Amino acid sequence: MFYLFILVVISQRLVELFVARRNEVWMKARGGIEFGKSHYRYMVLGHSLFFIGYIIEVNAFGKNISPAWPMLLLLFLITQAGRLWALLSLGRFWNTKIIVVPQANVVKRGPYRFLKHPNYVVVAMEFIVIPLLFQAYLTAIVFSILNFLLMLIRIPLEEKALAELTDYESQFGEEEKILALFFKKV
Repeated sequence: MFYLFILVVISQRLVELFVARRNEVWMKARGGIEFGKSHYRYMVLGHSLFFIGYIIEVNAFGKNISPAWPMLLLLFLITQAGRLWALLSLGRFWNTKIIVVPQANVVKRGPYRFLKHPNYVVVAMEFIVIPLLFQAYLTAIVFSILNFLLMLIRIPLEEKALAELTDYESQFGEEEKILALFFKKV
């Protein structure tokens, strides 16, 4: 069951990379500018090591499915719905990289009506829920911390890029700015 689950999740990520590459070509053809190239390789490395660490922890320590698996599976399915909602809401502007098309309209539909970065919330939840499904507690802790540290770099960089090239700041009210202020201060 573990290998089927991990195969589904990795396959989903590979499809997303294909979509991201297609969207990257589309955005760059419209003048899209990429930001954060120096940290992107660490994101890729972190996500790859997450799966490697997860597989190793489950196998090396003989982990089994959690007794709380029905609740965790439900949480996983909710995160996947959130991931798909964010991806579809951004459409061609969704990417794993920070690419901004100058003067593009800021997306304020779907989950972006409520949060500036809903996909990052989904990923943070996944770094907890996916390992907990098979009791890989070390993986959940280590990669949640690493993801948090990476977001301390990525979110302010993305905010700055969007603010410079679009009307991003004027599109969000004070309540959405609280999260951005937190990341700028940390």
